[in-house]
Amino acid sequence: MSELPQYPAAPQGPPPGYPPSQGAYPQGGYPPGPPPGYPAAPMPPATPGTPVASGLAMKRRHPVAVWIGLPLITLGVYTLVWYYKIQCEMRDFDRRRVISPGTSLMAILFGWIVIVPPFVSYYSTGERIRNAQRAAGLQPTCSPIAGLLLMFVFSLGYLYYQSELNKVVDRYPGAEPGVQVPLFA
Repeated sequence: MSELPQYPAAPQGPPPGYPPSQGAYPQGGYPPGPPPGYPAAPMPPATPGTPVASGLAMKRRHPVAVWIGLPLITLGVYTLVWYYKIQCEMRDFDRRRVISPGTSLMAILFGWIVIVPPFVSYYSTGERIRNAQRAAGLQPTCSPIAGLLLMFVFSLGYLYYQSELNKVVDRYPGAEPGVQVPLFA
């Protein structure tokens, strides 16, 4: 049998030329905070059913009226008004999210010149609706891809998006639009 090699013992204390150490963390063995460039430890999640914020309730609208009824009567102007209003309502519902209703409206009004902005705006609206569902404590069911694709099929995206928004409104039965409601996520 061969003998195992013998290694020298690890050096004790600081390297030559360094002052004597008082320990890695002189304040009781714990660092004073997170290392530079790293965020602090995350807060534990709220228990289910506990509100974490509050926002303003949205208005319930009939999806068919949004999709075809009122746009026909107003020669399409209602669609633009509706789009602006839902952006405002989602912004007021969850102030933790940054939503610019004017930018969203301009994207669908004038974005056709560049082609891409309306599609980005429609997709972002679907994401905002999904986030509103999550903030209301619901399982998110809104699909931004489905909403965007439905815009190409008889503009059914408006019907879809309003149906999904109504789920958030129905989460707070009896709450009038503009009344403060709790947010859960």
